[in-house]
Amino acid sequence: MSITKQAVIQAQLPAKLAPQDAAEAFAPSNIALCKYWGKRDAELNLPINNSLSVSLGHLGTRTRLESAPDGTDRVYLNGVEQAQDQPFAAKLLAFVELFRAGRALPVHVHTENNIPTAAGLASSASGFAALTLALDRWLQLGLAPEVLSAFARMGSGSACRSLFEGFVEWRDGIHDDGMDSHGVPIPARWPGLQIGLVKVATGEKAVGSRAGMQRTIETAHLYQSWPLQAAADLEKLHQAIASRDFALLGQTAEQNALSMHATMIASWPPLLYWQPESVAAMQRVWQLREAGLAVYFTMDAGPNLKLLFEVQDRPAVEAAFPGLEVVAPFGD
Repeated sequence: MSITKQAVIQAQLPAKLAPQDAAEAFAPSNIALCKYWGKRDAELNLPINNSLSVSLGHLGTRTRLESAPDGTDRVYLNGVEQAQDQPFAAKLLAFVELFRAGRALPVHVHTENNIPTAAGLASSASGFAALTLALDRWLQLGLAPEVLSAFARMGSGSACRSLFEGFVEWRDGIHDDGMDSHGVPIPARWPGLQIGLVKVATGEKAVGSRAGMQRTIETAHLYQSWPLQAAADLEKLHQAIASRDFALLGQTAEQNALSMHATMIASWPPLLYWQPESVAAMQRVWQLREAGLAVYFTMDAGPNLKLLFEVQDRPAVEAAFPGLEVVAPFGD
């Protein structure tokens, strides 16, 4: 019998919880340069491979928890109350319940996203990271960052990386309870690094990442090569970050993303998150690079591209992609 999320979390908590009236927290979204795709334990969201990301600075989620004077749980997304039988509210309250474990601690959850929800821009990562941090403050737990990162992972795998700024590696861990599978910040900065968001579609995905991963593992023979690809790419990315080698960073991130999507396309039924505009944007990137502009892309499980380039090339990239939203994770 597998270990449950609630058992793991309750083992780390005090017997008695003492919530404050209110607490809030912000967590950034993150973009994986070496992707997480596939789980060795679905209950605990334990990954098959290590991954590496960069956080998106001011883009993310702010969550506020308030002890409910009316004794009723409520969930609000960007100011609008959500029905509790709908997926968004149900997932958040189920996560809160992992901490309450049946205790009578009603709460109002106010979540504000400044990025599109469920569109491949990792809103679930920042959402569960912010919720985990807010729970730690609301319940006055004072837990270590690596513990909170492991908890956030149980809500959404990549949320464990959104507990931190900058470059973050998510290590797969070996323990059955998963408490050694969490984000580890990389002590390196890259002030000139820029990320441009090409928003092809901002609607909710037809197939979520959780279902997509399972389909890929079960039906794509090509997936067998994925862990080896990810391990090699992770090593290259560490090297690129340490030596500030932008070409190596960009090439590795782009190939890693395309390799992940190749496993999805090879699944059955085929899983293709790309839209025609996604392919057109990829081809535009390749044309620009052929012309001498150092720009690369990565993609998560969605149709949107994230461009990687350096600050001196920002005017040229913005000219090629009108309306591009640019993030400087480490400042300009």
